Formats: sequence, structure tokens, C-alpha cells
Amino acid sequence: MFMGVPTMGGQASSESTAPIHDTPILGFKTRPHVQSAQEWGNPSNFWVEYPSGLVDLTRTTHLPADANEPELKSGQFDLPVDGDRVIRLDPAKTAYVIVDMQNFFLHPDLRAHPKGLACVDPLLTSVPALRSQGVTPLWVNWGLTPSELQTLPPSLLRGFSRPDTSRSGFGGTMPGDWGKLLMRGEKNSELYGPLQVLYEEGAKEGKDQWVHKNRMSGIWGGQSALDLVLKEMGITTLLVAGVNADQCVLGTMIDAYYLGYDIVLVSDATATTSPEGGMENVVYNAGGSYGFVTDSERIVAAAKA
Repeated sequence: MFMGVPTMGGQASSESTAPIHDTPILGFKTRPHVQSAQEWGNPSNFWVEYPSGLVDLTRTTHLPADANEPELKSGQFDLPVDGDRVIRLDPAKTAYVIVDMQNFFLHPDLRAHPKGLACVDPLLTSVPALRSQGVTPLWVNWGLTPSELQTLPPSLLRGFSRPDTSRSGFGGTMPGDWGKLLMRGEKNSELYGPLQVLYEEGAKEGKDQWVHKNRMSGIWGGQSALDLVLKEMGITTLLVAGVNADQCVLGTMIDAYYLGYDIVLVSDATATTSPEGGMENVVYNAGGSYGFVTDSERIVAAAKA
């Protein structure tokens, strides 16, 4: 049992029972602001963080010699995030990754997901707001091909099957006109209602892109469609939203984090069917470890500023 910090004489101090060194993962509810300006990373891939709470993710201005905050440059915008911070974004290097907001996961005829449906309105406001700033919306969705069905691992096949009912798993024919389960081009694989319209409007303008995935993570493995798109576009920062928070959203978010992308969770546009702890864990780690947390209201306000 830890009894305190040892003193030079070998006795444990009774003044502290906290570990000598702590990290956000091990206990910070809110990461403290830096006490002096700090540059994180290396000469080509870096953030600069200031005591005011500004974190510059644009990778355009190294820490100035005087450590003063740089002025907001034309084309950049500042987005408030949790922890009394503001992140500075370069829209040309930023994408809005929206995961699995599809009929299969949201439509009331297929399942009850009221929390997922509650994410629709935040997306209907935040997507146009980010488009107006030059951020690219990427709709990352299940969309399997017949050949991919032959390569899916047993754990995934088992997880998406219902042996206690007549329902089949991936590729199985669904009732009515919903088509084959999560196969490309099928009605159940389309975005839910107004989100399909929102995507089509953006695609027609050349702003939105649809990216297929074939695992719970949208950016798994050595080479994924999403990673290729992001690299071709020069994207470094991802705003992430969708369903389910602790499954496909988390898988995509954490794999992107491992690959070095900046992570910003849009909390009110993200939901799960899991018990409350599932969403709480995702939000906690998104803000304390992987990156930052914001919401649609702050996005809309920042776009209007």
C-alpha cells in the first residue's frame, strides 16, 4: 500500500498520498493548462500549446522566440473544446469523419436507437457549418462486397449474426426492401433519412465523400480506403462523430490516433446503445488522452465567428 512520498531520510511523508507522477490516463479529470508555451512533436509534425488554453494544430507556426500566441491567419479558425481550451484548425487539413449513421443502425423499422437518432440534428447543423469553413465531411460506412464476405474473421461474423432468430448476418437478405445486410448499394446501408440528403447535397457540390469500410474500425490494417483518402488530401486533423461510440466510432478514432492523426470527438453527434459507461469512457479518453472533445453548438458558433 502506498503510504506517501519518501523523504531524503527514508521516511514517508504524510502530506501526500498521490503518486509522484501522474498522467491524464491515470487520473486527471481535466488536463491542466501548460504553465508556459510548449511545442509538441518534431520539426515537420507539431502542435504548439499556450497557457491561455490555445492549442495550435495547424502545423504552420513553430513556437515563437517570445512565446507569444500568433494571430489567427486567414483561412484558419478557432474551435472551443472541453477543458477551457481552444484548438486552432486549418480547414484544408481537417476532415469531419462521420461513422455509420446508416439505416441499419438508426432506422426505427430496423432497431430502436433513440440516442443515435438524437445525433441527426447536431449533424444537420455541424456538417454545413464545417463545410462553410472548407472542412471536408467524410461519411465512413459499412459497405461490403461479395469478395469481402469471404475474408471476414469469425469473430466479426459471429458478432453480427443472431442465431436465436431467423435473421442472418452480413450479406443476408433483410425483410421488405431493405436489401442485403450492410452490402454496398443496399437501402439498409444508406445514410439515415435526412443525412442521406445532406450527403448527396455535399457530394453534388464536390465537398462530401463516401468512404466504405469492412471492419468496425474505418481505418484498420496496413492500408484502408479512409487512410488513403486522408493522405491524398493532406489531412492531419479529424473531427469524429457517429454510432456506436464505443464500437465503430472508438475503433476508428483510436486507430487514427495510433496513426498520428489529431482527434476531436463531437460528443453530441456521437451515441451508443451500450450502458452509460460506454459513452462516458469514450468521452473521457477522447478529451484526456486521444485529443479533444467539442460539440455541434461550438462548431456552429465558431463557423459564424
